[in-house]
Amino acid sequence: MLATAMSPRRAGRTLILEVLRRRVRPAITASTASIVHQTCEALVPLAIGLSVDRAVGGGSLTAVLVAVAAILLLFAVLATGGGTTSWVLTSACQREAHDLRVRVMGRILADPRVADERSAGELATILTSDTKATAEVLRGLVYLVSGCAGLVATAVVLIGIDVWLGLGVLVVVPVLMAGVNQLAPWLERVVRARQQTSGLVAALAAELVRALRTIRGFGGVSEAVRRYRVSSRRALDTALRTTTATATVVGAGLLATGTVLVATTVAAGLLARTGRITLGEFITVVAMVSFVADPMRRITTAVQQVAASRAGAARVAHFLRRSDAGDEPARADSPEMDADLTVAPGEVLGVVTTDPVSTQAVLTRLAERPDALIEPEDSYLLGGSLAEAVNTGRDTPEYLVNQAFEAADVDRTIADRLLEGGANLSGGQRQRVALARALAADPSLLVLRNPLTALDAVTEDLVAGRLIELRRTGQGGTVLITTSPALLSRCDRVVFLQDGRSMIAAPAELAGYPAYAKAVLR
Repeated sequence: MLATAMSPRRAGRTLILEVLRRRVRPAITASTASIVHQTCEALVPLAIGLSVDRAVGGGSLTAVLVAVAAILLLFAVLATGGGTTSWVLTSACQREAHDLRVRVMGRILADPRVADERSAGELATILTSDTKATAEVLRGLVYLVSGCAGLVATAVVLIGIDVWLGLGVLVVVPVLMAGVNQLAPWLERVVRARQQTSGLVAALAAELVRALRTIRGFGGVSEAVRRYRVSSRRALDTALRTTTATATVVGAGLLATGTVLVATTVAAGLLARTGRITLGEFITVVAMVSFVADPMRRITTAVQQVAASRAGAARVAHFLRRSDAGDEPARADSPEMDADLTVAPGEVLGVVTTDPVSTQAVLTRLAERPDALIEPEDSYLLGGSLAEAVNTGRDTPEYLVNQAFEAADVDRTIADRLLEGGANLSGGQRQRVALARALAADPSLLVLRNPLTALDAVTEDLVAGRLIELRRTGQGGTVLITTSPALLSRCDRVVFLQDGRSMIAAPAELAGYPAYAKAVLR
């Protein structure tokens, strides 16, 4: 895992190295196949030139046919190499992108604090675009290696024709490509800015759609449109800057290629005119310098891809850092952190707080338990049916699912299908289905925060009794963070946190304490 005491760029580079180490075998396979492809492509002009020399020089028909067969064989080998490269690269990149998405999502689910500063839209961008860009560094590496191999093969062939011609290509091309490579840091910066602004505008769009009814209710449509226009315009500007930077890199690569092509063709023409090279060799040189465009384009593409991969990796790496002391948020040094939150099997512990800071402190402490299941306060349902909504992937026995539905007082006929998040259910229905999901999971420690706030008083009392009865019959402990008298009165113990002080007692004993009575009075 990545260390936390790193700058985003350094952490991104470390992640890139991780990706290359994990995929070293497909990277080597794809590089080898791509080198074979580029080398064979470089040899095709040589084979054509030799065939022309043999034909012009009065060579036998058999020799000409052998040369043609050799050309066809080269095309077969280079096609195989190209196909192998494409298949291995695509497979490796997709697998790596999948693994990165799973790791990032697992990190977010295990410790939601790592995503506190990111909106839903930005997280979606990181999980899709940035993980894909990071994995595509494999493609950039293979293109760089095979492009260099193609240039070396070209230079070797040209040296065989004329030493100075080949050496000229060996000297000039690396100098030109080094100049193109100087644009990489600039391209990386603008790509990173584009990815960030794209995430922000996606987040704003998701937020506006989610709050559409509220916005219309208070007449904020025009302001919402203005904010989205400003955010979208910012994203457009960064996208245009990225396009400009990419076009500059591509243009510089094409200019370098054209320079090599023209200079080498002119030099070969002068050599042919003086008789230092044959007609076939002249054809070989012209074809070879035309081929140079392909490896140079590969190198230019590799520069762009590596820049995009490093920018994406810097954002992905944030979620893969090791959770050590440097990664933990500062905790308040307050007495409530010393409150006894241990729960015995079958025990139900109530927690009452008077401020959000104390509530978050309790949740943070409980989240440290690896066996804890903390049901969020907002009831969001996954899946398109009730059965899918309560399926937690724990292979829960059917009888326990039935018990969970009964305890949560869920009517299984409330809907044939569920819309996204259970949007076609009422708030109380969603809350009860979410409660059934948590009960069906049957965790060692179940933490529920205000699980019955959307229910009427009669239903609340009914569900509270069934909920606690079901949890007491099992082997797991339960923590209820709530101010509901219906739930608290049935708890074995209640922890009351107020103004940095904690009290713990049976519900009946705390009922006579004015501050506690005020906190739970509704």
